[in-house]
Amino acid sequence: EILRCLVGSEMCIRDRCIRSFKMGYIEDLRKLIGHKRIVLNGSLVIIENKDGKILMQKRTYPKGKWGLPGGLMELGESTVETAVREVREETNLTVENLKLLGVYSGKDHLCKAENGDEWYVVVTAYTTKDFSGTLMINDGESEALEWFYPEEIPKNIPSTHRLVIDDYKNGL
Repeated sequence: EILRCLVGSEMCIRDRCIRSFKMGYIEDLRKLIGHKRIVLNGSLVIIENKDGKILMQKRTYPKGKWGLPGGLMELGESTVETAVREVREETNLTVENLKLLGVYSGKDHLCKAENGDEWYVVVTAYTTKDFSGTLMINDGESEALEWFYPEEIPKNIPSTHRLVIDDYKNGL
């Protein structure tokens, strides 16, 4: 069958739409290529509250590391849609009026999982002060959610997240 279009979370084949397999495509891809390096796209969001604090997430993987809310793109999503969905899934917050901070990629953005999987990440980072909802852990990816002043951000964060936060602090 011929893939005719990809719209939102539905895949349309010969005018018949079916639910996509969402993140299963990464697992399916890994079955074919093993642990070889690939490129994955994701989004991060710096959410700043009225006190000037940034929301950080203590992640379950990598265990004990802090990071910004965000994650990997699903099939058919834009980077903004990825950012909004990931923040909602991880924090229960709805973010709006996202402003592009930057795109981070290249040889310094190689990630390695404990199982041996390797990937280069292309991260699109956004900022916002416009959010609503009740902050709460909404998935199995978080151990804690806390607000930090930019100068008090934990040291134990992924290097890409550190670059994003540094650019934000420097007004880029």
